Amino acid sequence: MKQKRILAMLLSVLCLCSFACKGESVPEVKDLGVIHEPEFGGVYLKMTIDDFNAKGFRYGDSVTVRFSNGYTLDDLPYYSGYYVNVGEQLLVAYPGYDYIKAAINYGADVWDLAGLDESMTATVTLKARGTYLDVQEASNIQYQDDRIRYPSDEVFANFRVVNVGNLRKNILYRAASPCDNQHNRAPYVDALIAQAGVNCIVDLADSEAKVQKYLEQEDFNSPYFRSLLESDRVILLSMSMNFQSDDFKAKIKQGLIAMTAHEGPYLVHCTEGKDRTGFMCMLLEALAGASYREIVDDYMVTYDNYYDISGQKDKAKYDTILNRNLVAMIRYIVNDDSVDITSADLSAYAQKFLLSIGMSEAEIDAFLRCITESGEASALRAALKQPVHRTPYTFRHIDALDLRVHPSRVAN
Repeated sequence: MKQKRILAMLLSVLCLCSFACKGESVPEVKDLGVIHEPEFGGVYLKMTIDDFNAKGFRYGDSVTVRFSNGYTLDDLPYYSGYYVNVGEQLLVAYPGYDYIKAAINYGADVWDLAGLDESMTATVTLKARGTYLDVQEASNIQYQDDRIRYPSDEVFANFRVVNVGNLRKNILYRAASPCDNQHNRAPYVDALIAQAGVNCIVDLADSEAKVQKYLEQEDFNSPYFRSLLESDRVILLSMSMNFQSDDFKAKIKQGLIAMTAHEGPYLVHCTEGKDRTGFMCMLLEALAGASYREIVDDYMVTYDNYYDISGQKDKAKYDTILNRNLVAMIRYIVNDDSVDITSADLSAYAQKFLLSIGMSEAEIDAFLRCITESGEASALRAALKQPVHRTPYTFRHIDALDLRVHPSRVAN
């Protein structure tokens, strides 16, 4: 990989020289308007993906973004997806976005970091051709929004029950959104949760205002979601993607405490049922005593559903996704780089994490009684008889991990 990167850098120098020799200008776009995108955290630059690429930019290039207030993001990889590690910057052209976007993956909001307002503009300049092309080619994944391309409604909706660890049978479900139909999945999710008898929805993505907009759209066709909303059984958390932020952690606490006021089964969802849902389900599964292997298998079903990626079909991409996303999330919860997360008692670490974000032992017990088999709350509580070190949770960057994982696909 390093040799490829060095070669790419040399080729990029030659490429930029060739622009100069031919009298051609290096690809650049100036004075793009900026729009704050708070849900995922970042800055939309007002140029469509197709128009930006037509200016000569290619996925895998290195670019520089300069805002009119002087704030500069240098040597950003330009990718078609979030193909960087947690906390790293990129310029992304995610399929379905109206514009290109400067962002930090699962990290702080670039809008706030740069001190931007809507009167400002941005200029994007090619820094080097193909510097990150190896990562782009190795990571490139996209999915379709046509039901006919998927083998079942469940796969299309990314819908499944989470029966792992000591969770009560059929108490916890996860899926794409049953109300936000931007990916054509909401009616399918709605029908599936009605069939499963879901009694309470934990919506990680939406606010009351956003849900009201969904209800007013002509293609809204989720009557079961509407019925739960009207009976106050939808918990709206409107969380960002930054699982390291104080706001994210405060809303985890808010959501879990709110769940105890309702009987299950519960549905946890965001937009795609992938990132925020992935973190929340990882935390709940760990809390309920699931093993590392059970958590991994459940998380990676999403990538099989959307992208047809599994350990058997494409191990390289499987391992990249696993290490870049889920392993980083688990390590954040554990907060100790010396711990072997593949064999650790993750329930103890999950409970300590919840204590660190302000939940009381009584609140954790009440939640465990809602989601685990009878008697499991007291059994899991024994782990907390050990000293609890209430140290601040900080993210530790993960460059490389050798977890000796042998992935396996679980059935939906």
